[in-house]
Amino acid sequence: MKTIFNEEDILEMLRNPDTQKKGFAYVVEEYSERLYWQIRKMVYSHDDANDILQDVFIKAWLNIDKFRGDAKLSTWLYKIAINESITFINRSKAKLNLSIDDDDSFLVNKLEGDKYFDGDQAQLLLQQAVVTLPEKQRLVFQMKYFNELKYDEMSDILGTSVGALKASYHHAVKKVEKFLKESN
Repeated sequence: MKTIFNEEDILEMLRNPDTQKKGFAYVVEEYSERLYWQIRKMVYSHDDANDILQDVFIKAWLNIDKFRGDAKLSTWLYKIAINESITFINRSKAKLNLSIDDDDSFLVNKLEGDKYFDGDQAQLLLQQAVVTLPEKQRLVFQMKYFNELKYDEMSDILGTSVGALKASYHHAVKKVEKFLKESN
């Protein structure tokens, strides 16, 4: 049975050494699925997403005492997840001897080979279009289009103004549309 999640109660549990582990268990229960899908949309591989998700929760656990509550807990966790995903992508590029400036099309190959990917050709084509976007536009597109996050939430997570995020999303949509038209 899923626990009803109240962030204030959980934060109180996290601040108390006697209830910190139980509070963190609630955090893992509440955020695992959402963070997994954010990560998965960035790295495209189920196995890699699971590994990164574990790293996110390890990093969160090790730094929980540093969480001041200036932002929502979810915002803090998303920041960690996005940073861990970007670090993973950059490490993967380095292993493949790709420049950080190269696009991330190698990720689509992971998606095509992922036994957990059950999408059709249209979904694969959309992912191919998304992966050609510059990193920031891709991230904004994924958060808005797939995760349906509001611009103010994205602003808190990414530390970017709402106006800049709207512009990034607009440009990303135009590039995705162009890619899809040229692919037909």
